[in-house]
Parts: sequence; structure tokens; C-alpha cells
Amino acid sequence: MSGPEEYLGIRAMDTIRAQVRAAAPDVEVSRINAAGYEPGTLSMQVSPSLFGESKLIEVEAVEGMNDAFLADALQYLQHPEEDAVVVLRHAGGVRGKKLLDAVRKAGWPVVDCQPLKKDTDKVQFVAAEFKAAGRRINQDAVQALVNAVGADLSELAAACAQLIADAGSTVTTDTVDKYYGGRVEATAFKVADAAMAGNAPVALSTLRHALATGADPVPLVAALASKLRTVARVAGASGSSAQIAAELGMQPWLVEQAQRDVRRWTPEGLVRSIQATAEADAQVKGLSRDPVYAVEHAVTVIAMSVQGR
Repeated sequence: MSGPEEYLGIRAMDTIRAQVRAAAPDVEVSRINAAGYEPGTLSMQVSPSLFGESKLIEVEAVEGMNDAFLADALQYLQHPEEDAVVVLRHAGGVRGKKLLDAVRKAGWPVVDCQPLKKDTDKVQFVAAEFKAAGRRINQDAVQALVNAVGADLSELAAACAQLIADAGSTVTTDTVDKYYGGRVEATAFKVADAAMAGNAPVALSTLRHALATGADPVPLVAALASKLRTVARVAGASGSSAQIAAELGMQPWLVEQAQRDVRRWTPEGLVRSIQATAEADAQVKGLSRDPVYAVEHAVTVIAMSVQGR
């Protein structure tokens, strides 16, 4: 397992452990820390048991391995034991690249544990969670869930598990709002959605309620920026929604939604809104003594810039 996303690493390890135990219930599990490794430990752990049990050796901190572990691991790759499963957890970085390259060259599987930074990746993650569980979730609900709890992957996975377990039918945006609508992230996108729709009264009242209950202005401005950035990217692209989605790395339905939003904007209004949001972003991060006013001003500019409001 290679990559810094801790949740994916933990889940991959849990999955491997469950598979090994299903095949060999009496498996002997041992753990090695590669950073504080003592020479010969790996050879001792993988050696056949007196009673013939299978072995699972979980090696952590491979990214901080010492030279002794590197030497023993490279040697073991030449002659792996049939009844032993060795799992390496590498959290990223250049240390240990020689070993990882040797693992790949030998044909052993490598689980990618890279962080899911883009919303599109998180959307795909949520959709895959529901598909694997045989449950249905609307596309709008997927995005709403990512907006509400997508900052941390483990929280997003837990939210998926809760909805899969509790929701009696297809999960909708109303279901997501019932469970997670009070989250700061969800409130931020409610403000942004109202502003992007040109509904200044709703946007400002939602914003003021959020701020009054302790919401930080920074994620509120980030939600505005995210919405505007999506519209701007789609406005500058040509082709079908599928072609634009492939070009920009976005979900087709999200492109279609942005294309509908684009019709509400003139180029001048979009530029004005982006500029106001950029100024607000700087102000809420320390350039202004009144970050609340900065957010309110950006919301007002965005809502007033929408055509046909």
C-alpha cells in the first residue's frame, strides 16, 4: 500500500486481513515497524510455523525504514514463503522507492492510497460506496454529501455507511440535508447556491445565520469560489457535456448543471463576481478587520450580477 491517505491504508489493510482470515482462520498475525527494524526479524516472522499455520506479517512505517529492513525485504522478494502474506504500508515520500519499485517489478499488487483532493474523486468514491452496497443515491445527493462532509475521507466514508444503513430507500438531497444539513460545509454551499441563483435575501439570511452560530468565514468564501470556478471553467469550454467533462476531469452531470448556470451570467458579471470573491478570500484570511462584511459584500455582488434576478 503506497500513499499518505491514512483511511485508504487502514481500509486496505482491514480488507487484506479479512481475506486472509477467510482463507486461513488460524492465521498467525504479526506486526513489524520498519523504522525500528532489527536485522533478521522478517526472516524469523515468515519462517514456517511448527504447526503449519499460515502467516500474515503487517509492516508499517515503510516510508521511514532503516537500511536493515531494506536489505532484508529485498532479499525476501527473491524467495517469498508460500504460506506467508507480507503487507507493506508506505505513507509516501522518496524513502523506500527502491523497495516499492522492486515490489512492482516482481508483479505483486500495490494499493494506491493517494488523497482524494478533487471533488470529482470524492463524488466517484461516494458513488462506488453505494454501488458496492447495492443501494441507490441520486447524483445531486452525492454532491450534497461531498459538500457537507467531504473535507475528511474517513468522515465521508462514515457518512456513506450511515446513510446506507439507515436510509430506507433511494438517498436524496433531502435525506442528506436531514442527516448533515447542519454541517458548516453544507451551510456554505447553501449560501453559494442561493447567491448563484440570484436570490440575495435567502443567501444573506442563510449566511448571517451561519455566522451567528459560529461558522468561520473562510469555508463560506471557499464555497463561493468553488461554484464560480466551476461555472467559469465550463463557460470557457466547448463541446458536449461528456467531452467537456473528460477534458476538465468533471462529472458529466456536474458539467450539465454548470452549463445551466452559465446562462444566467454575462462575462462581465462573472468576472465581477470572481474579483469580489478573490478580494473576500484575501480579507477573511487576514487583510481585513471585518471579515463578515467581506463575505456579505461578495455574496451581494454575486447575487446582483445574475441575469434575470
